[in-house]
Formats: sequence, structure tokens, C-alpha cells
Amino acid sequence: MENLEGIIERITFYNQENSYTVAKLKDKKGQLRTIVGNLPPLYIGESLLVTGQLVLHKDYGEQFLVETWESQMPGTLLGMERFLGSGLIKGVGPATAEKIVKKYGLAALEVIAQTPDKLVTIPGINLEKAERIGHSLQEHQEIQRIMVFLQGFGISPAYALKIFQRYKSEAVRVVKENPYRLADDLFGVGFKIADQIARKVGVALDSPYRLRAGIRYWLNESSGEGHVFAFQEDFVEKASSELGVSREKILVEIAELIQSHDLFCDVKDQQEILYLAPFYYSEIGVTARLQELLLTDLNELKLDLSLLLERFAVANQLVLAQKQEEAVLKALEKGVLVITGGPGTGKTTIIKAILHLFQEAGLRVMLAAPTGRAAKRLAESTGVTAKTIHRLLGYGGHSRNGNGGFQHNEKEPLATEVLVVDEFSMVDLLLFYNLLKAITPGTRLIMVGDVEQLPSVGPGTVLRDLIQSGQVPTVRLEAIFRQNEESIIVANAHKINRGDFPDLSNGSKDFFFMEDTDPQNIVKVLPELVLQRIPQHLNCDPIEDIQVLTPMRRTITGVESLNLSLQEVLNPLQSGGAELKARNTVFRLGDKVMQIRNDYQKEVFNGDIGRIGQIDPEERFLVVVYAEVEGEREVTYKTEELDQLVLAYAISVHKSQGNEYPVVVMPVTTQHYLMLQRNLLYTAVTRAKQMVVLIGTKKAIAIAVKNNRIQERNSLLKERLLEVFQ
Repeated sequence: MENLEGIIERITFYNQENSYTVAKLKDKKGQLRTIVGNLPPLYIGESLLVTGQLVLHKDYGEQFLVETWESQMPGTLLGMERFLGSGLIKGVGPATAEKIVKKYGLAALEVIAQTPDKLVTIPGINLEKAERIGHSLQEHQEIQRIMVFLQGFGISPAYALKIFQRYKSEAVRVVKENPYRLADDLFGVGFKIADQIARKVGVALDSPYRLRAGIRYWLNESSGEGHVFAFQEDFVEKASSELGVSREKILVEIAELIQSHDLFCDVKDQQEILYLAPFYYSEIGVTARLQELLLTDLNELKLDLSLLLERFAVANQLVLAQKQEEAVLKALEKGVLVITGGPGTGKTTIIKAILHLFQEAGLRVMLAAPTGRAAKRLAESTGVTAKTIHRLLGYGGHSRNGNGGFQHNEKEPLATEVLVVDEFSMVDLLLFYNLLKAITPGTRLIMVGDVEQLPSVGPGTVLRDLIQSGQVPTVRLEAIFRQNEESIIVANAHKINRGDFPDLSNGSKDFFFMEDTDPQNIVKVLPELVLQRIPQHLNCDPIEDIQVLTPMRRTITGVESLNLSLQEVLNPLQSGGAELKARNTVFRLGDKVMQIRNDYQKEVFNGDIGRIGQIDPEERFLVVVYAEVEGEREVTYKTEELDQLVLAYAISVHKSQGNEYPVVVMPVTTQHYLMLQRNLLYTAVTRAKQMVVLIGTKKAIAIAVKNNRIQERNSLLKERLLEVFQ
């Protein structure tokens, strides 16, 4: 093992997910050395002492493979200035760093850490900024201490940073006492990372803490695939294998978790099944509350329906079809109603008619949708205020089950007599239960959505279960109204849904297919298509109006790869432009980004898309502007919070649910074989309002159209509804 000491001159590569780093270090002899390994975020000018060994890479030559590292105090004025101005310390950029070093020399770090108030003598630094600079340096030093501690357990600096941000000065104590807390408390730090730490801290393989944490983890993994429960026999086999202990020990801990009501056991098809508590309570609760809504007598509405419908038809210059009129009448008669249908079948018209009648009756009506874009579209099409379901319910502190402690519930219900929820196919079991808890019996609940689309990202198949149970009044719309002679988006969507091959003749003005068998070439062609060809054809904005959708995250034509190539074309770094780095992503001013988890404090939710409106490299934060029903809203993210954001020039089809875009561009290749399903292609095509462009192969499209296998999700909602009504 050798030692190498020097100053970081350049960061060649850094991957935040695993902290793998390639950097240039100038040693004490002035020679540039390449160092590689799992390292914390390094900064230009940082002094580093590393231990490891020299290796010879077949392509890159001699490299120093780092085993352990330790940050050193800068030993020269230039080193000090570069270190302070590297972006490490919030509030200090290159210009401020030069002033500080000029004033305090090599004592600069000591002054900042111990007497930051002295910085006020430097032009441009007031007391508030001085204290912020001092706090930032102290925080960095604390992070370094914790990283050194965790380094001994083989934990990457990326996870060490997350641990510090959650527990601050308590981080070392928490890790030593109960590392499995990390899996519950930290986004992105799952059971496997916590288990890796626990094993090195000395937690036994069969420790009850370890087994219970593992059981909860693997059940949560199952819910991530859409399942509400797991079959116990299969689950025990999997957990036993993953945790490396006997089935008997797993069963003992399952019994303990059931005793403490962390898990619940039930039976399906004569097999025992296991639920995590939130999913069990939600499934039972949804069943009970739907039963109550359906059986509660409604206030009789004294309306001249024929006259009102006639007035609505005249005002909107249309005539309601038989099924549309049936849906409107059932909305008046039933406590709960599902309206389902594909694109162009008149769902929005029905919502407008329903609103017209209820407003004539003097009833209070609320509109909601799962996403901000869907709520905004609903408000624009009806002229009535609409909110996301999360905003409608209100959001309090973050709760352990991930529901955010909604303010509106059974104790403080929504003040409405009618609730209409659009894009209901996106609603998962947990969100539906929270919504039902806030609805007073006697309130009419109308759910509108397309059951043929992909199921919700979260667990359950709520819309499908409600319809298939046969216990919830349902109107299925099949006649197509919204279609002009030159448009075939709607026609092709319905062809795909029927299992027919779509029209790819390129004879229309809004549906195009580009044959390309080479995924590498698709990646080259697609950015130019988005930047120039489509905007020139439609006179549209390449970032705001065009959305690239793709079936998968990985692969060369997946979300991650396409975002990088699209960013370089649509939003390249401008001379002197600001940017912030997080993980292996560079965020730039103007970037299109997406929130990837619910943040109840910031009031932004999984799937929300916005644009970066401000970046401050010195203070280390950026601001995302979200377009909402009420207008634009700015949300600030510190650098340590950027793991909540991803680039959104390209997104998965699943993430596009509930949204509409003027133009959808989608690569469809056999690389996506595992995800090529009819409902996925159907969902993608139905997101487009003006144009669809598919680029790939007819073979891949044919595979998707023929594959009508809907991935089964473990759910008992349909059976529970049948049971309570029969």
C-alpha cells in the first residue's frame, strides 16, 4: 500500500450513484497523477492524502487506485484560494475566495470555522452571509468526519452524504446503534445498503432487527411492482434466500410483525397472503367507504333534466349521444360512478354536462386530477377550478406510510357535495383511500378515466378492480366523436387498443413513422428531429411542446441516454452559463426537469415537470418553475436535494400518464422487448394532441400490439367489493 499526497487539479469523471471518481492530482513533485476509486465529491484545489496502489489500465495507462482518503488543509495561498472558490462552501465564489485569502492567508479556514463574524470586514460580506459561510464550512468538516468513519465499513461517500444530511451530528451514533433506521428514513438508501453497514458494525445475520427490516424491505419491493400483497409461501422462500437464514426464522419474525400490526395476514385462493399495514388498511378502508357511499341515500334533485340538457346542447353546439346522456343521468342518481372510455369518446363533454346540471341544482362541486398538468387541462376545458388530488386533500407533515399526513380526512372532510376526479386510471390504492376518507357519505363521487391505459405507478389496479367487480355503477363509452378526416391519432389509438396494426402510411398530417433498425442511429436522429424538423413543421417550441417518451429507463434509447443527448442539443452550456452537478447529471438554466418523489414540504409530487429558472453556483441552489392551475410557482432546491430531480426531455411512458402534449416522439425498438405491451403503446399514443412520431421498427410495434398480456398485480379489492355487496 502506497501513500500519495497532492492537490486536485481536475475532476475528469464523478458518478454520484456509486461515487466512482477519476481525477487529476498534482503531487508534491509537481507531477499530474491520475487517481481513481470511490471518493467523496472532490473540489478543485482540495488537498488530499490517499492510500492505495498503482495499477496499469490497458486503455488509460498508469492510475493510482485509491483505497482510503483523507482531506488535508491547503498548504499554499493558491491552493487555499482554489479550495475556497471551488463551490464547496456556500456563499463563496472565486472572487470572494480571492478577497478572503488576500485578507487572512493560510489562516482563512480557521477564521471561517471559528470566528466567521470577522469576514464582515471584507467588501460584499454582511453578518448573515458570514455566518452562512461559517456554517457551510463546519458542515463540510462534519461530513468529512462521518465519511472517514463510514469509509471503514466500505460505505460510499454518496451514501455517507445522505446519512449526514438526515442525522447531522447524530449520524455516527445512529449508524452504530441501529443501521436499519437508514432504510426507513432515507430516500435511496434501502435495506441492502443498511444491511451492508450493519454487517460491518457487527449485527448478527439472524438478528431480529435485521430480519424484520428485511421482511419489510422485500414486501415494499413487491409493492414497487404494483402488488398490494405477497403470497406468503413464495415470499418466505425469497426472503429466506435473500437474507441467508432458514424459513423457520423468517416465519418467526413474520409472526412477530403480525402481532405488532406491522403486517397483516389474509387468504386468497386458499393461500396465505401478507400485507404491509398501510396496504391492508387501505384495501379494507376503500371497500368499506365505497360501500357506505353507494348505500347512502342522496338528496333528491328537483331538476327539469330534459330542459337543462337541451340548453347545454344548444350552448355547446352538440347533441349528447345515448351513452353520454346515460352517464350524465347516472351521475345524478348514483353516489359513486365510473365513466371510462378511450380518446375522442366524449369524456370531457360529459364532465362539462355534469357540472352544468349540478351547478343548476346549486350543489357545491370540486374537480381534481392526479397531476398538475391534468388538473390544469381539466380547469381549462371546463372553466371550473381544478386541483391535484394532493392539493385538494391538503398536505401536512411527512408520515411514515408516505401519505404525507393529509389535512382533509374523516375528521375534516372536503366541503363539497360532488367530487369529479379525471384521469382516474393513475390513482393508486393508497391515494384512493386517503381521498375516500375525506368524502362525506351523501357526496357524489364521479371517477373518469381510461381503463385501457397503463395502471397506476403506485400499487393496485383501482380503476380496473372497480369496473370488474360489477358493484360500482359504470358507463363505458365506445363511440368516437373527436376525430377529423385528416387526423388518425385517435383512430390509430383505437386500432392499437383492439389489437389491430396501426396505419403507418404517413398519409396523415399528425401520425408519422420513421423506419430505423439501428438504436445508435435513432439516438443521433432524434435530437435533430426534436430541435428542428418538428418545430419547423408545426411552428412549436421544442422543449415546451414536444415530449419524448420511451418504454424503459436503461438501454441506449432509454430515458437516461436520451436525456443526455437531448440536453446537449436543446440546452447546451452557454459561455459563462451557470450549472450545478448532482449525481452524474449536470443541471443548467432552462433545463426541463421532473420531480421523482413526493415532497410534502415543497408541495411538489412525483411526476411534476418544470423548468430551471435560476441557478446560484455560489450559494449552491437552483429554482424550478412549475406551471400550475393557479399560475407559475417557484420551488428552491439545495444541492443536497437534487436527487429529487431528473432531466425530463425524455421520460418513461409510465411517468407520462395523466398528461397531454402537443407532440409525442417515441422510439420503439426491439431493445425494449420486455416492455413492449399494447397498453403501453396505447398510453403513449393517447398522450399526443397534435402529432405522434414513432421511430424504430414495424416488428417492435407489432410485438407491442400483439402483446395484450396485462401484468397481473396482487390485489383483493375486486373480491372484497363482491363480498360486501353479495
